[in-house]
Amino acid sequence: MPAIDFTSPRAAARPFTPKLADLVEQPLFSQVWADPDLAPRDRSLITIACLVALNHMDELPAHLHRAIEHGVTRKELAAAITHLAFYAGFPAAISASAHAQAALGEAAEP
Repeated sequence: MPAIDFTSPRAAARPFTPKLADLVEQPLFSQVWADPDLAPRDRSLITIACLVALNHMDELPAHLHRAIEHGVTRKELAAAITHLAFYAGFPAAISASAHAQAALGEAAEP
C-alpha cells in the first residue's frame, strides 16, 4: 500500500471524494472560518481541542500549522495538549504530542 501524505487529508481525499472536499471549502472555510464572531486563533484552538479529544490525529498536523499561522505559539499548543490530557485522556494527548512534534519539528518560536 502506498504511503499517504496526511499533512492535508482533504487534498489526499479529493480525488476519491471531490464533492466532500468541496463541502469542506464551501461553506466551512469560506463561511464558518470567516465568521468574525470568533477570532481565527480561537477557532484554531477549539478545532485542535476537538481533534485531540475525538482522536482525529490525521487532521491534526494541518490544523497545528494553521494555528501557528493564526498566532498560536508552540508553547501554547503544548500547554493546550497537556491540559487536554485531563479531559480527553492521556493516550490522546500523548498521540497528539507525537503528531505535533512530527508536524512542527524543532522550529523556533516566532
